[in-house]
This record gives sequence, structure tokens and C-alpha cells, in this order.
Amino acid sequence: MNVREFEAAAKAVLDPVHYDYFASGAQDELTMRANEEAFRRLALVPRILRGHQPPGLGRTVLGSQASMPIMIAPTAFHRLAHPDGERASVRAAAEAGVIMIAAMLATVAIEDMAAEARKVADDPALWFQLYLQPDLGFTEAIVRRAEAAGCAALVVTVDSPALGRNERGDRNDFHDLPPGIRCENLRETGGSVRGVVLSPEISWRHLDWLRGVTTLPIVLKGVLHPADAELALRHGIDAIIVSNHGGRQLDGTPPAIDRLPVLADAVGGELPLLVDGGIRRGTDVVKALALGATAAAIGRPVLWGLAAGGQDGVARVLALLRNELLNALTLCGCDSTESVPRDLVLRGAM
Repeated sequence: MNVREFEAAAKAVLDPVHYDYFASGAQDELTMRANEEAFRRLALVPRILRGHQPPGLGRTVLGSQASMPIMIAPTAFHRLAHPDGERASVRAAAEAGVIMIAAMLATVAIEDMAAEARKVADDPALWFQLYLQPDLGFTEAIVRRAEAAGCAALVVTVDSPALGRNERGDRNDFHDLPPGIRCENLRETGGSVRGVVLSPEISWRHLDWLRGVTTLPIVLKGVLHPADAELALRHGIDAIIVSNHGGRQLDGTPPAIDRLPVLADAVGGELPLLVDGGIRRGTDVVKALALGATAAAIGRPVLWGLAAGGQDGVARVLALLRNELLNALTLCGCDSTESVPRDLVLRGAM
């Protein structure tokens, strides 16, 4: 009946260790829980008697056409959730007409994901998430693969100079993928698979380098501070994802939705803002749009849908959110996703 119910269905079929990997956050998981709780503190104040047609949901984000302002955030290791892995997820995304951000740590290669998406859509919206590596030659090779596969943007995760401490994973001793499952985007020409290197040395200099080696739009994922948003503008970044990594990196950071209006004020409409973390309802998407987002991204709900029902499960998650979004916009008196005013949201009223 709703997106939250997919988690219980997924837990019933997943290996408990793999469920914990997907479900967990860093340390005390304060930020992970706060992401959802923050939406509950936001009330909607609808307008009435607006006299408009049913709301239009379509958006264009950095040139990518989307049927609605809901994206699939990059999440790793989909084959732990279902044997088809990212193949099933990308088919569901393409069929629904939504933007999917393929993870660098996907268990299906970006080339194969793009091919699967094109089986169900002529022009699927596929972006690629990247951890900048100290080995710039290796980084460039991955960028070239994403370009050749037809990815329309690069999403650089910037909140990971080190790996957040996941205590559930440590208790389960989950540190390696099962035999036969690998991070295929890290596979080199000779067949070996590298590990990801997270380094505190990664800086704006590396973003400038990336800007010089690709013409694709560059999106920064993991921005929470307005000063960093202002720096992104100066460095020619094309969009920002307001995110705390789903609470999986630094525990104790504020909910992403609470930072969204602050960053919207900082960039002044000069670039698109996206947001992820804790989105479970169509009303959550409306709240994000009101507070300055161009679109909102979902992560764990896609994994729960994938585990519970493969491609059909992901499709059901997207359909539920689409129907809820349409209903919420109608009840709020909005005629499109581009006409959601900030005063629609009342903070601290719930």
C-alpha cells in the first residue's frame, strides 16, 4: 500500500547481513533516523479554489527529461538484493521515465545498465556517480566509460574523505562481497577489480581537473554548508545534491531537508538543487519542492522494492510515489511541480 511497507517485505527475503548493510547508518544512526523524522515536522498548508487542470509532473534536469521530479539515488551492490541487480533497477527507472544515478560501486557494469535501459526506452535518463580517485588516470578511464555508455551527467560524491563507521557491518563482519559479485565499474582492462580509495586529499583542485576532462554536467552530492554551495558556483558546478549520504557517513549531521532552504538561499536559483535522505511519501517530495529542490532522490526504497519483487518491485515503488505526488499537489492547489511556493510548508507544526 505504501513505500514503507516494502522494507518489511524485503527484510523477509534478504540475507540478514545484507539487510543490515542496506538498512544501517553510521554509528548511532542518529542522522539516518533524523532524515525521515525531519519530514514529519513539516506541515503542508494547502491553497483552495485554484481552478486548474490536474498537475503536470514532468521536469527537465540538466537536459535530462523526467516524467516526475523523483530520481533514483546512487546505491551500491544491487545484486545483494536481487540476482538481476542494477539491470532490474535501471529497467524500472527507464520504464517509469525517471532519472537513475548509477553507482560507481554497482554490481553491473555501466555499459550493461545502459543497454538494459535502452531495451525499454529510446532515450533513458542515466547519470553516473563517481568517487574521485587519487589515481586520476583510473578516474578518467571510468569517466570515459560513463560517457561512452551515454550517461548524461556525472554525480561526484564529496562527503566521503573517509569511510563512515558502520557498527552493524562490523558486528556482522561484512567487509567483502560474496563470490561472483564484483564492483564491475572498477574492473580494469586486464580483468582485475580495484578497490575504491577514499582520500582526504581530494579537493576543489580535483573538481577543476574533472571539469577540464569532460563536457558532461557535474553534480556535487553531499553538500550541507552554504559556503560550499557558494564555492560550487565559483568552480562551475552544474547542480548540487543536498545530502548527508543517507546517514551512512558522519553521524550527527543535520537532516538534508533542513539544510535545503539554507542552500537554496546561498545559490539564489543559479543552479539546480536536488535532495535525498528520508523521502518515503509523495508529500515528502512536495515539501522538498517547496523548500527549493528541483527534484528529490530515493535510495533505500528502491533497494527494498528490488529485494521484494525485482523490476516489478522497483516499478511499484515509483508508481506509489508518483500517485502520491500527484494527489498531494492536487490537494495543495498546485498546477505543476514548478509552482510549489515556499509558504506551502510550515515548520514545526506537526
